[in-house]
Amino acid sequence: MKRIVIFLIAVVTLGFSGWFGIHAFGGKQPLASVPIPIKTAEHLPDSPDRWQGRIDYLSLDRNLAALAARPEMAGLAVAVVEDGKLRFVRTYGVADRATGTPVTPQTLFRWASVSKTTAGAMAAAMAHDGTIDLDRPIAQSQTTLRLPRGAEAQLSFGDLLAQRTGITKNAYDEKLEEGQNPELLRANLAAAPLQCEPGTCHTYQNIAFDAASEILAAAGGKSFADAVEDRFFLPLGMVSAGFGMDRLTGAKDWARPHRDERVLPVKPAYWRVPAAAGVESDIVDFAKWMQAMMGARPDVLPAPVLREAHRPRVGTPRLYGGALRQATGDAAYGLGWRSFTYAGHRLEGHSGAVSGYRATMIFEPSTRTGVVAMWNSDWGFPFRIPFAAIDSYHGRSDTNWLDLSELPPVTRSTVAAAPAAAKAGS
Repeated sequence: MKRIVIFLIAVVTLGFSGWFGIHAFGGKQPLASVPIPIKTAEHLPDSPDRWQGRIDYLSLDRNLAALAARPEMAGLAVAVVEDGKLRFVRTYGVADRATGTPVTPQTLFRWASVSKTTAGAMAAAMAHDGTIDLDRPIAQSQTTLRLPRGAEAQLSFGDLLAQRTGITKNAYDEKLEEGQNPELLRANLAAAPLQCEPGTCHTYQNIAFDAASEILAAAGGKSFADAVEDRFFLPLGMVSAGFGMDRLTGAKDWARPHRDERVLPVKPAYWRVPAAAGVESDIVDFAKWMQAMMGARPDVLPAPVLREAHRPRVGTPRLYGGALRQATGDAAYGLGWRSFTYAGHRLEGHSGAVSGYRATMIFEPSTRTGVVAMWNSDWGFPFRIPFAAIDSYHGRSDTNWLDLSELPPVTRSTVAAAPAAAKAGS
């Protein structure tokens, strides 16, 4: 009996120490220096002897290694969930070309516009609680957003999250990148040009979308970042996930942004619109978020919340470019959430891009199979990775999305010609 009592005391002490380590001396930001984790780390499927499933992981690994060796790339982290289970985690290349530091499963990358899925999930969860009303006009909420012709008086919060403001795509992003205040920019959107009548089409935004961070913070009584971390990230065990430039650059293991063969300066612009592009994490926690979005954690994200967030609300143009654009169709947008068809399958998720970083999360809800990937370069070719894995899962052999033979031979001019984009979106 004495031994049992001592054991129980030790368990409680360790649990409290883990909580204290997360919250003390850093507010609600996880501290990487704390040695006692909240939950023992699982054995990652990061080697061939641990890869199990229908997907040809050996072939996928070879293709990813070849992809990461391209000069357009720096580092790459990929995780695959198959039938709801984490089956593959692999990292390639460098977090920093200047030092040669390799990417590891603990390396932090930016989610870019995949961050919008946290805003959509939070809005759906708070609507489920009755804390907010998705059908309430934007003007009746606490926000700095103003739209042409006073459209904020008619458009609902749900319209905002579905990107139905009508203002021209990525309105005023260049001003945000110049360092202008996002709150002032949101107010000045009243003078932005319209692409369509508000509420009648999908026009992708970052500054306008981030009005969600103001609305959700006011309704919840805490900052948007704290609300997401408290309600989602910490209960899901995503201790590496959080918001803010200082949190990324202050970490021991983080991926520097790259373009061509150059390490870029870190730009704070899109962290100032956290609901649109503010999250960073390692690849394992990115995979946990995808599993939760698949319905694996109904205690944190119940099925009705996911249905509300993911439900298509407006049609959109085809996604990506080139061959991928031709291969996808029937694209739609929910609450910070994309869906589309590919090879007869309905896929969901989001992708994103900010200067020197790219990220994607794409999965098939019916099989709970999908991919998360993050890389620290501006190259768009790796957006093909999820489609290669999904084709392998379904035994499709008539495609080869990761075939590098179609690319120009590697020369310095190849690198110089690699496309770049700074917008926080995809």
